[in-house]
Formats: sequence, C-alpha cells, structure tokens
Amino acid sequence: MPRPKVLVLRSAGTNCDKETAFAFSKAGAETELVHINQLKGGLKKLSAYQILALPGGFSYGDALAAGKILANELRYKLIKELKKFIHSGKLIIGICNGFQILVKAGLLPGNTQGEQEATLSINDSAKFEDRWVYLKSQAAGRRPQVKCIWTQGLPEVIYLPVAHGEGKFVAKDNAALERLAKSGQIVLQYCNEKGKDAGYPCNPNGSKNGIAGICDESGKIFGLMPHPERHSFGWQHPRWMRQGLKKEGDGLQIFKNGVTYARKFL
Repeated sequence: MPRPKVLVLRSAGTNCDKETAFAFSKAGAETELVHINQLKGGLKKLSAYQILALPGGFSYGDALAAGKILANELRYKLIKELKKFIHSGKLIIGICNGFQILVKAGLLPGNTQGEQEATLSINDSAKFEDRWVYLKSQAAGRRPQVKCIWTQGLPEVIYLPVAHGEGKFVAKDNAALERLAKSGQIVLQYCNEKGKDAGYPCNPNGSKNGIAGICDESGKIFGLMPHPERHSFGWQHPRWMRQGLKKEGDGLQIFKNGVTYARKFL
C-alpha cells in the first residue's frame, strides 16, 4: 500500500520540523517540509496530503503570544482549505507550538464556529520549563472512553520531554472544561511515575486538571505540549543506560497510529 503523505508545516522560527518529519518517516509515512507561504501562494495544496503536522518551535518568535501569528494565518488565509481537509476526515497533529497554534486558530478543542475556546498561557513557574514528564493516557481505559485515534494502544503511563514557556492549558470557563472531560477529549494528563495526579514539577506549567493533550470531538485532530518526536528511539530516554534499552521510545506509537489510520482509511 502507498505510504501516507504528511505535510510538516513550518514558518520562521519553527525548529522541530525535521525531527517530526523523521518520526513520521520512521512510522512509515512519506513526509514533506512545507513553508506556510507555499500554501498561501498556492505552490502546495493541502488536499494532496493525508496528515497535517504542526511541529514545535517558536513560530514568528512567539511575537504577540506563542503561536498566535501562525494561528491567524491558518484562520484567515487558509480556512477554506483547512475546512475541506477536516471535513474529508484527514488527520492533524500539533506538538508544543503546534498545539498552541491549533488552539488559537480555533481548531481545538473543536468549536464548529472556529472560535477560540481555550488558550495555552504562561507557565505558573513564570519560566521556560525544559524537563521530562510522566503522562497518563486516557486511552488506557481507566476513564471514559477516549476517541483519539493518535493515542490508541499507548501504555497507561508514558514518558516524554517538554520544552515550553507558555504551556498552561486554560479553558474559557468551567463549562468548556467539563465538556472536554465528558466528551472524552482530554487525552493526556501530567502525573507522577505511578500515574497519580501531582503538582509541580510533575505538572510543569500548572495546567488545569493536569491537561497535557486534547483532541477534537472526532478524535482526528490532536494537540499536545510534550514532544513525542524527541522520544522515538529507546536510547533517547535519559536513563536508558541504567534501565535498559527499549526497542522504541514512548512517542513513536503516536506517529504510528496516525500513519496506520491514514493508510487504512484515507
């Protein structure tokens, strides 16, 4: 079967595009790095791809707010193409800055009107947090069934690095937060190594309810602050010399899930 095509979007300030493309390639996809201007100018067509990936970094230097300028470009320059892409059932993933972009463009949590229902604000620590964190996956079956296709088959607790200054997930009100929980859109939550809720530094930014990743109601659009592409190999784990070399890193399954779904259904 043909390899699904992944568009890895970049702009000035993006710096995790090559790592993200490599992870998708390792998972079995054909990847292409595409600058936002190529889409805006019509040199590349979003419709030619099955997966859109928004990688981490500091798009446009995080001017105004993290991810805000690129979010506005998506929202006001490419919204027609994005709507067609989403309505055709294709997949989107946003990692770190990509998550910030999806939220600020109104593509997550998934408001059909494209209105912004949440944000990712300055960490409670008021500093850049660069550390490894434990995450509990709600797809493991302990909570209401999560529909996110990206996290199927993940262990109950995974270990990924974070690197952000504005990662605190804040919903616009308590009602919006409750809807996310009831609809199974809260996908990953910060925890300690035993999978229990914990404060700082386990929760590196102070996100409400420890939210580290969410999906839209279809389960096909996924955003997360941690970096799965930075734990694709077992040797990327900081303690692999002491704990033994795993065949794969905890993050690779996320990319495999997207590629498997695209190959089967798109």
